[in-house]
Amino acid sequence: MKQDVERGTVGQSFEDFLKEQGIYEETTARVIKRVLASRLADKMKKERISKAEMAKRLGSSRSQLERLLDPENDGVSLIALARVAKAVGKSLRLELM
Repeated sequence: MKQDVERGTVGQSFEDFLKEQGIYEETTARVIKRVLASRLADKMKKERISKAEMAKRLGSSRSQLERLLDPENDGVSLIALARVAKAVGKSLRLELM
């Protein structure tokens, strides 16, 4: 049994576990939002971009930017997420599987 655990063959994947619990989609969406928020904050810090300037670049208000940067706030529109992705040099791809 110990060898099976070390090789990773015992049990189910974490993804399967989340699906079994009925929280896969919600968890995945939250992770994506947190990654984008983190990357946006990193870009702002690295390039010394103020919140006011980044809000202007995103075509949004500073309060909307605060919501985007808040990793706990998952009530963000797809348009806003696409703007953030573009701001960090990425594109947002949504796929129905």
